[in-house]
Amino acid sequence: MAAFCKRIMTRGIFSLGKLQQCKALASESSPTIFSKIISKEIPADILYEDDQSLAFKDVNPVAPTHFLVIPKRQIPMLSQAKQSDSQLLGHLLSVAREVADKEGLTDGYRVVINNGKQGCQSVYHLHIHVLGGRQMTWPPG
Repeated sequence: MAAFCKRIMTRGIFSLGKLQQCKALASESSPTIFSKIISKEIPADILYEDDQSLAFKDVNPVAPTHFLVIPKRQIPMLSQAKQSDSQLLGHLLSVAREVADKEGLTDGYRVVINNGKQGCQSVYHLHIHVLGGRQMTWPPG
């Protein structure tokens, strides 16, 4: 993926035209940056790991606390999860809660899953954003 796409998608600040170019370059089935984090090819600030999942700090946080929870098995997006993935999906939410507790998010936090192009998904490996440490606003996006 082009370097400008990495900057655009990770910072969350982009023009619609550049976003569309980047989305066209993203593949729903190719290995992702998360695959490289799972295999320890690239470093991450890991907060939790077990045989099914990994939680790590977002490299470009949009809140004082911002971490991601991912399955180790690549599911491109939530809409492609199968009924047989139900246990894993529940486990990811349980991990999100456990890590939020460890990170001291006692006053609340937001859990977000972006799904597909219109959901502004930038990495096609299912991931849960957990954001906290400040008052969230509504509506999002």
